[in-house]
Amino acid sequence: MTAAVLYGKEDLKIEQVPIPSLLPDEVLVRVRSALTCGTDLKVYRQGYHAKMIVPPAIFGHELSGVVEQAGEEVRHFRKGMRVVAANSAPCLECRYCRRNQANLCERLLFNNGAYAEFIRIPGPIVRQNLLEVPDHIDFSDAALVEPLACVLRGLEETGLQAGDTFSIIGLGPVGLMFIRLAKLRGARVIAIGKRQSQLTVAQRIGADEIVNISQVDDVVQEVRRLTHNEEGTDVAVEAVGTPQTWEWAASMVRRGGTVNFFGGCPSGATVRLDTSRLHYSEITLKASFHHTPAYIRKSLECISRGEIRAKDFITGEAPLTRLPEILIHMANRNGDLKTAIIP
Repeated sequence: MTAAVLYGKEDLKIEQVPIPSLLPDEVLVRVRSALTCGTDLKVYRQGYHAKMIVPPAIFGHELSGVVEQAGEEVRHFRKGMRVVAANSAPCLECRYCRRNQANLCERLLFNNGAYAEFIRIPGPIVRQNLLEVPDHIDFSDAALVEPLACVLRGLEETGLQAGDTFSIIGLGPVGLMFIRLAKLRGARVIAIGKRQSQLTVAQRIGADEIVNISQVDDVVQEVRRLTHNEEGTDVAVEAVGTPQTWEWAASMVRRGGTVNFFGGCPSGATVRLDTSRLHYSEITLKASFHHTPAYIRKSLECISRGEIRAKDFITGEAPLTRLPEILIHMANRNGDLKTAIIP
């Protein structure tokens, strides 16, 4: 089969490799749509991911497809079924799983290999995070399940309520999903970004106000100006992953507000925070990492209802052979959202 194999930093090759063989509890899926994402770009640029992938390895983790083969112990999936697979599964036994924190599982199993004609789905993912896709859902829509599950969990962690003012920093696919979901929950949304193309999309999918950081002197003050009595937003989500944007998020919420640091900063980064304000204004600071099986199911239900649609987040399709040039294009910060790779 044809597959994209990551060998190291910005070293990705399209090669012919054997179709994976299966253990009795595993499933082989013929990939129909695999989506590019910021995490894949980060892995491509640094050549590895300590938890997710060690090269050489087949690359990619957002996918949907059709069951090609099921191991002899698999009972709920058969050849020809339309499916979506998450990229991980928890052990269900460690102290974090027992405390309903499966996203922090001590033995969280990750699976990569979406950028290929076929992908092997390990038994734990088959049992917990492989779902049948209804016929009315397009394959590219279904492939959004994994990132959307992370966003759903992140938004729920903020405690957002109808009528709240919600600010989102960063307008890539994740930031745009936050906008759509916040609007569905009755929030007033302020979108903060620097690329006009993404700001335009943010407005189209529901942002009430936009702030172009390249056109204002003080981003925090501009956001506050757009809120009641300039008090700040009820909830701020950071979806970029830089110390500066973390500091902005912590400074733009009102007294009693909540911040979710959704974007992960580089290892070793430090952030300056006004501890007096955090304490006396009772600011809640949170961070959200990954998803759980419950949110994978909520995500598919959300897509099934038409609340999230691929056409809002996917800017094009391309064959697998073009993946290396697409990643180079993404690395140049061209402002594109997601590309659907069709093996």
